[in-house]
Amino acid sequence: MSVLTLLAAAPGAVPAAPTANTFTAPHVEYRALMPMLVVFGAATAGILVEAFLPRTRRYWAQVGISLAGVLVALGFVISNHGMAQTTAADAVSVDGVTLFLQGTILALAVLAILLVAERGTAGADLDAFAAQGASAPGSGGERAAEAAGLRSTEVFPLMLFSIGGMLLFPAANDLLTSFVALEVLSLPLYLLCGLARRRRLLSQEAAMKYFLLGAFSSAFFLYGVAMLYGYSGSVRLSDISASISAAPHSDVLLLAGIALLAVGLLFKVGAVPFHAWTPDVYQGAPTPITGFMAAATKVAAFGALLRVTYVALPGMRWDWRPVLWGVAILTMLAGAVLAITQRDIKRMLAYSAILNAGYILLGVISTTSKGVSSTLFYLAAYGFATIGAFAVVTLVREGVPGRDAGEGSAVPESVGGEATDLSAWAGLGKRSPLLAGCFTVFLLAFAGIPLTSGFTGKFALFTAAIDGGAWPLVIVGVIASAAAAFFYVRVIVLMYFSEPLADGPVVVVPSPMTTVALTLTVAATIALGVVPQMALDLADKAAYFVQ
Repeated sequence: MSVLTLLAAAPGAVPAAPTANTFTAPHVEYRALMPMLVVFGAATAGILVEAFLPRTRRYWAQVGISLAGVLVALGFVISNHGMAQTTAADAVSVDGVTLFLQGTILALAVLAILLVAERGTAGADLDAFAAQGASAPGSGGERAAEAAGLRSTEVFPLMLFSIGGMLLFPAANDLLTSFVALEVLSLPLYLLCGLARRRRLLSQEAAMKYFLLGAFSSAFFLYGVAMLYGYSGSVRLSDISASISAAPHSDVLLLAGIALLAVGLLFKVGAVPFHAWTPDVYQGAPTPITGFMAAATKVAAFGALLRVTYVALPGMRWDWRPVLWGVAILTMLAGAVLAITQRDIKRMLAYSAILNAGYILLGVISTTSKGVSSTLFYLAAYGFATIGAFAVVTLVREGVPGRDAGEGSAVPESVGGEATDLSAWAGLGKRSPLLAGCFTVFLLAFAGIPLTSGFTGKFALFTAAIDGGAWPLVIVGVIASAAAAFFYVRVIVLMYFSEPLADGPVVVVPSPMTTVALTLTVAATIALGVVPQMALDLADKAAYFVQ
């Protein structure tokens, strides 16, 4: 019994007045949260499907639930157009930037789900995922699962949970919500990266690297949150901004908190010097998951970076801008130079992703509304081209020799894993002109060639950077673009002006899943380059924050 209880029970003691209940339930605007609630609800339904449906009926159920959940969520995002409010005790901010990024993430997620759902046609098994993820590579359990024809369907609810975290990350209006969103989007990706059907050891190594480095970056992020809370007494972004304005002098806790927070955010966008995980993880992960990560994760992470810098830290721009200048320069130069040395197509696209992260940082550094709108447009343009590029990679396969066809050749009996070595892509334009043409469109977009989305996006970013006084960065960006054009054009020359190898790769015909994804990404990449004004206007109208 406590001392207070004894005193209260003492003779003559005055009874303590009952404590008034001062708790006020936070107002929740469910319409603003519906895109996230729908996606998380679909993910929960996917878990129930895994628990109760027979294995033979899970695939189509999971595909239907995933596509329906993402499309319904996209419908709610469209219906919320023009919304500007905070909800859930001001932990979530739904404004123009949030809605634009959520719409982009969901559109990319639809395409990514189509790639993940690809299982091939009668002549080619294109399933990218291990039959049983828990089986050790080369074990009897793995062989038994393959022989039984098992299919991994748990990847769909994992993807949906990650998509839900991506929707919350750029909308988070306080740092604790940001951390929760960061973990929700990251943890499923750690698992998905280790589920590749072929090159299982490489896939599991990629998952382990991503998990360990991601855990360290999350720790840095959380430590930064603690220091900013110690400085301002709050984790809300607007309160941190108000504390900086009230005491504009430099503070150790503030500067250390910003630095540690930046580590977590820059790790997710793949900026130098926090980029080392990117090529290894992109190479080892299942290719549909690689495309999903490269496109959607970058959109969510840059959205969070925009909100933190523009809402919480505008008063410290003269402190964090010089640091981001250095990061952007290193990112652009390292991405361009290291991509030239790559012989693996997935690693080359990984360094291309690093290079493009450097470009996008120019929009963040500009600290203008034009910088925000150009960043939003470029994230959408880059996302569609990236999904399409990795869709092409899934269709260029190593052939498994079959019956003799005479004269020392053999007709491929089946297809193996992706043929990712650059030498295998020689003569692809002669083997499959249509597929080579699609890949050429994406490479030209990455290089920033006119009449593609990449040119429009780079022009918008460079213009915003010049308006923000960062013209030296634009010079570096132009030099990096010129260097990058070399390795993009090198692949195009290889596809069209080299003779195909005698035992070269097999170009497979996909099911309608990948065909639809590839068609939509090519159309979006060309449309955003030829007639970009509607998308640019939409990004301009969306370039506002609510605190």
